[in-house]
Amino acid sequence: MRQLNLEDRPETPAGPAAADVAGLRLSRRRAPLAAVTVLAAGVAGGPGIAAAVAQDAAVYASIHVDFPGTAVPVTAAAARLVADVAGLIAVGGLVVALFLRPRRGGGRDRLSRGLTLTTVQVAALVWLSAAAVSVLAEAADAGGAPLSSAVLPGHLPYLVSFSDLPKAWILTALCAAVVAAGAFLARRWQGLLVPLGAGVLGLLAPVVVGQVLVGPDHDVGVDAAAIQVVLVAGTFGPVLVLGLRAATGRVLAHETLRRTARLLAAGLPLVLVTELAVTWFKLAGSPLLGSGTGRLAVVRLAAEVVVGVALAAAWWWARRGALTERRLMGCLAAAVVAVAGWLGAGVAMTRIPPPQYFVPTSYAQVFLGFDVDAPPSAAALVTAWRPNVLFAVLAAAAVLVYLLAVRRLRRRGDLWPVGRTAAWTAGWLVVVVVTSSGLGRYSGPSFSVHMGVHMALNMFAPVLLAMGGVLTLLLRAARPAGPREAAGPHEWLTAALGSPLLRLAYHPLLVFVVFIGSYYGLYLTGLFGDAMRFHWAHQLMNLHFVVVGYLFFSLVVGVDRPPRPLPHLGRLGFVLAAMPFHAFFGVILMTSDTVIAEEYYRLLDLPWIGDLDGVQRAGGGIAWAGGEIPLLLVMAALGRQWARSDEREARRRDRHFDSGLDDDFDSYNEMLRRLDERAARDGKAHP
Repeated sequence: MRQLNLEDRPETPAGPAAADVAGLRLSRRRAPLAAVTVLAAGVAGGPGIAAAVAQDAAVYASIHVDFPGTAVPVTAAAARLVADVAGLIAVGGLVVALFLRPRRGGGRDRLSRGLTLTTVQVAALVWLSAAAVSVLAEAADAGGAPLSSAVLPGHLPYLVSFSDLPKAWILTALCAAVVAAGAFLARRWQGLLVPLGAGVLGLLAPVVVGQVLVGPDHDVGVDAAAIQVVLVAGTFGPVLVLGLRAATGRVLAHETLRRTARLLAAGLPLVLVTELAVTWFKLAGSPLLGSGTGRLAVVRLAAEVVVGVALAAAWWWARRGALTERRLMGCLAAAVVAVAGWLGAGVAMTRIPPPQYFVPTSYAQVFLGFDVDAPPSAAALVTAWRPNVLFAVLAAAAVLVYLLAVRRLRRRGDLWPVGRTAAWTAGWLVVVVVTSSGLGRYSGPSFSVHMGVHMALNMFAPVLLAMGGVLTLLLRAARPAGPREAAGPHEWLTAALGSPLLRLAYHPLLVFVVFIGSYYGLYLTGLFGDAMRFHWAHQLMNLHFVVVGYLFFSLVVGVDRPPRPLPHLGRLGFVLAAMPFHAFFGVILMTSDTVIAEEYYRLLDLPWIGDLDGVQRAGGGIAWAGGEIPLLLVMAALGRQWARSDEREARRRDRHFDSGLDDDFDSYNEMLRRLDERAARDGKAHP
């Protein structure tokens, strides 16, 4: 049997079509492939269908829903399974096409139409169809109506209103359509970035509104599940795509296998941690094996361990030079079957009410995930910490990547300003403090505290992050690939920065309108009250504040060069134009007779919530001062940057002139001399 060494770096022709020339072509053996396919289908579909068939009127009665008949849960489980598998393959295919397949030569940004993109297109269309069926099945399931009733004219919108899950599947269907269209129309590497974002959003939608949104501590459950979805899309998705590629006898590039192994080595431990967090939340203190949810969680944990063992075995054999075709195919088959079992157990879990459904829950826990019995005193804001898992993880990852890039620069002998590192770290520290301290804990039940958090996330932290110059750092730290080397982080970042999408995102007019309009559109339209009822919407709101603020201040005081840089005078006008809108918004809050999100605050039923008008006026004052003061500081920083820029330009011109390289005056004198000579020839005097 031929031995395979994944550490080989064979020479390959240049060009996008040569991406898979140097790789492994695994022979197709029909009997083993058929056995693996049947096994994977069985472990994926068996648990979910069995759990759906086992549901009866008593199960539905325990969650206060009428029994719609066995056909509804079976259809919902089957559609969910197909959607999950197809969605994971579609997003995994995009990850492979964008980051795992080696692209060499001068045409690195051009996409080669092949099996990977065809797989994405087909999987996205299947995903779209299964999501459409899920809308119908989940609406009937939530409304306790049979499928025959759900398809009657006018009944489906009524049933959809019973639950957020059918609405989430509508969003997933739209995202699947974007993935299919993007994979078909994209001709360059950058064209797959939007489909990738849409695909991840489509995977997230039915998860964050599902079981993890119910019960005490659901803020932790939602964040852990959301992080897990992203990690699984980047790890398990490529495993399924490479398994399909190997099963069809296609070539597996050496670089693709190496990158996939590194991705799995980094992502699998995090997937395991998020699985433990979600399991802890769903069990709500009950024994691990005391419920169907706990037993299925054990199956999912075992599947993750099997994927890790398969990766470790392939890596160990490759390091010893003993990785054969049979061993590699066996590792891929084991990983594919394990991922199928993980998906099947997940679908089965959605058909079984978990223990946290039956834990007594207060009104505050319904909306926030935790109780806030004490009023928001100064001591409580400082000491009442509750970790915000999502932003804590984002901050840790951002700071870690930044520090690793700085270390790489210093090892090369290059310098990076300490002030930029301090600014970046301080910016994320602000994000963690305002989301995980008492400020974050009370931002849900207190409008004034929420406004303070809003100002910090939208005005203070983004200024520090923009001054960190992370894009410049990453471009300098990532080594550009040679002409015959596969494109890497430097090429990916360069292509992304030059994409039309990023140019649009950094358009000054668009950034200004979104930055200012977010205040009025969120708080004066009723959207704020609806968003505060759901943890995922609250997190999305906070993330929006950070991103929009970062874009705004990147155009003003940012270190990174945006696609459309503004002159210093334009930056000053940019800030001056924003200041009146902030002040006017604060005045509206302080003088309005309407209490924003009054119904939501009353539903919390907290004993210390009293004068909502007074709290809103305090929030308006914070919005006014919290908007004006940072903008004044930004103007001061901008003035200093402007002065320093002029000083650098003056010193540059002086050096250029002193070196004799500045020929502006010589050129002018030469022009006058030629005019004099021409005048002399013509017999005319020239002044």
